Amino acid sequence: MSAHLYIEGGESKTDQILCRKAFSSLLQKAGLAGRLPRLTASGSRNATFDGFKTAHHGNRSGAFVAMLVDSEDPVENIGEPWPHLKKRDGWDQPLGAGDDQALLMVTSMETWIAADRDALTRHYGKQLQENALPPLYDLEARHRHSVHGQLEHATRNCSNAYRKGKRSFELLETLNVTALAQLPSFARFIRILKDRL
Repeated sequence: MSAHLYIEGGESKTDQILCRKAFSSLLQKAGLAGRLPRLTASGSRNATFDGFKTAHHGNRSGAFVAMLVDSEDPVENIGEPWPHLKKRDGWDQPLGAGDDQALLMVTSMETWIAADRDALTRHYGKQLQENALPPLYDLEARHRHSVHGQLEHATRNCSNAYRKGKRSFELLETLNVTALAQLPSFARFIRILKDRL
């Protein structure tokens, strides 16, 4: 089945290319090589939702259309994302859209990055201040600003200190899906794509 995934991320054309490359690599490592969805790095979360809605409403082929966005805040029920998106962003669930079409990075892409300590150590080397990273326990319950700030703080002495954009996508591409599978949002993301592709 053909599929199209709209992804929050990539404010510039260069970052959009890096975003698609990073998620393509992650999906291939998760066992989806040969059946990847079409990936669109949409920029802002509102632009991602708008792109998803347009594609969903115009979908006449029966293709699987979904979006992947940061949840921004902890999620009460990862299996029912639309109430969270309604409360958080005022987004109405499009007519005919299912729960499996709203995929969330809880609470943000930085949470996924912080979950893979081996990748962080490989990427940053001895300059990484690992004890400044957020604890792995209950990682998806931590506020996105806190996780992002801790990533920046832990890498502040590195020549390539953590920043959103180019550096974040380069790091995302190196993550190990086994480490990420411990996060309910990532496990759900991969499970749904495997079921639908």
